Amino acid sequence: MAAIPHPNPNPNPNFLSPMLQPYLEQQQQFPPDPPDEETANETANESHMSFTNNSIVSNPNSNQGLIDRSTPALLHVSFNQDYGCFAAGIDRGFRIYNCDPFREIFRRDFDGNGGIGAVEMLFRCNILALVGGGDSPQYPLNKVMIWDDHQSRCIGELSFRSEVRGVRLRRDRIVVVLEQKIFVYNFADLKLLHQIETIANPKGLCAVSHVAGSFVLVCPGLQKGQVRVEHYASKRTKFVMAHDSRIACFTLSQDGNLLATASTKGTLVRIFNTHDGTLVQEVRRGADRAEIYSLAFSPTAHWLAVSSDKGTVHVFSLKINAENLGNARSSSPPGSNSAVTSPSSSLSFIKGVLPKYFSSEWSVAQFRLIEGSQYIVAFGHQKNTVVILGLDGSFYRCKFDPATGGEMTQLEYHNFLKPDES
Repeated sequence: MAAIPHPNPNPNPNFLSPMLQPYLEQQQQFPPDPPDEETANETANESHMSFTNNSIVSNPNSNQGLIDRSTPALLHVSFNQDYGCFAAGIDRGFRIYNCDPFREIFRRDFDGNGGIGAVEMLFRCNILALVGGGDSPQYPLNKVMIWDDHQSRCIGELSFRSEVRGVRLRRDRIVVVLEQKIFVYNFADLKLLHQIETIANPKGLCAVSHVAGSFVLVCPGLQKGQVRVEHYASKRTKFVMAHDSRIACFTLSQDGNLLATASTKGTLVRIFNTHDGTLVQEVRRGADRAEIYSLAFSPTAHWLAVSSDKGTVHVFSLKINAENLGNARSSSPPGSNSAVTSPSSSLSFIKGVLPKYFSSEWSVAQFRLIEGSQYIVAFGHQKNTVVILGLDGSFYRCKFDPATGGEMTQLEYHNFLKPDES
């Protein structure tokens, strides 16, 4: 896809450093999740390599204030690209947490209670994208700040004429989502590569693949219920009419081959082949309307997790041959012979006569939460586990049985907003 010249006056990148390439080449990494208990202590001891002297309270003589131990207001929470960490934007800064084992990795509190309305991590490195938020935003709501926590300062920024609705990062790209436009930048020099017009997108819906060499971007189209799929490697654009109602949520598999979508009705979730736009599977969350908060594929795309305002997280079994999407679906995903089949109505043998409700595929496993709070979900690094984050500060790690299904088992719970008093 040909690069589009930088529009004038939209947007205006301001460089706080000549190029970001030196910073990208010198990324410092968070320690990876320990694979087992034997290596947990070794990993914890390596944490100083990432954020030396930056993981706890700042020097009171610096431009950042002392930490207020009262519970902060949570403005934003999101997973990083491999779901091993998550970031929380609060009314005084941001915090980064490890998922397994659960622990706070570090916190950054700004002087003057500067609110951060969006934090986007770049895997586990010290480069983050920040957007202001809350009653006292640290930065203008129309700017994306590229933050290097190793230096405790911004190394670049992007300014726009309207509020930023979302940011997505890849190792080579920055994607900024506005109300009706999306901009794609080269990470190294903040050069604008592409811009896309969308239907009104107040939630900042956008998803990108994270496999190196294969850049797939999905965003709302220009029509109600339509999604746009950009395959940058092959320079192809595909439009998919996913639903009759407006799009409420979607997600991509890690390789960008599969797309899961939900509409504002929130009853059905559809899975599409992003290469040809074909519908390969449809699953049912429930019979009544619901607001879908998040969708997540497992790393192997054998499972799909869904969270909604009904206070229940559902896990569905996917019958898709990810290695050959051209054949739509196989009888079962590789290596899942013991997995339970998603239950469907006993009346499905006359599905041609009765409504689709009776032949829909239902979830294999469920986890009940407190109804009324907003939750996002991802698959954990341990087999058959799910991690759930709530805007009330809740962290759950659960396990489901692929053979028997049913209610998930809660493995742990934390309130990540409250300091550890132990």
